[in-house]
Amino acid sequence: MVLENPDNGLRLLAISVGNTRTSFGVFEGDLLARADSAPNADEPALLAALLKEARSIEGAELRAVVAATVNPEFSERLIESLEKELDAPVRRVERDLPVAIEHSLGDHHTTGQDRLLAALAAFEGLKQACVVVDAGTAITVDFVDGTGVFHGGVIAPGVQMMLDSLASGASALPRLDASAPGTSEPYAKTTPDAMRAGVLAAARGLVRTMLDAYSENYGAYPAVIATGGDAETLFRDDDIVETIVPHLVLRGLAVSVKRALQTDDDD
Repeated sequence: MVLENPDNGLRLLAISVGNTRTSFGVFEGDLLARADSAPNADEPALLAALLKEARSIEGAELRAVVAATVNPEFSERLIESLEKELDAPVRRVERDLPVAIEHSLGDHHTTGQDRLLAALAAFEGLKQACVVVDAGTAITVDFVDGTGVFHGGVIAPGVQMMLDSLASGASALPRLDASAPGTSEPYAKTTPDAMRAGVLAAARGLVRTMLDAYSENYGAYPAVIATGGDAETLFRDDDIVETIVPHLVLRGLAVSVKRALQTDDDD
């Protein structure tokens, strides 16, 4: 996978603000040295974790803090607090830094930064047509062609959202934590097992359905790469997913920063 060879002097804190959690990681050159995430609900703890990582890269000759978001209101408040404490700017994707991927979406698309960044990192690593599955609060299944052009995809409820919907819509069904995997048995024997098995089948079926559709349209079967907090639970023993790569969005941020620096050097 890309970003494993520290061949430049940049030290980068990459931040991806999601709907319920924020992921962050420190890159040393092209190497993702460490990464973590924290819930948005505990904003003081999240800010403290980001400050700790940002200060860990102070003193580097070339350093940057870059953020992407799918949660604008929360991220703006978080980034303003971070900038105040650091007394330094945080670069925002789209405002300060473009996502370095071509797309066929038109000029007024509303595709989330996370989807574009994950697709960028996936293609950068594979260098071939690919389906990118991001399993988090929502599950997205997107297609990138063999020249690296992002064509879009689908958005579906994530595992916890599906379980919550079942519990809220049917009084007899319990509220469950998505962290436990579904049963591998063909017949679930308990209600919780049946709910988890149904959600697991729905997520895997979504990927298979979209892979077939993309393949038929493209004329070839692309590789399938998965990321996101639920990727291991859903796809670790699913042969349709060829590889699971953590933190694809953060890796896409690093690729975009690197390309922006190369463009500056060329100008």
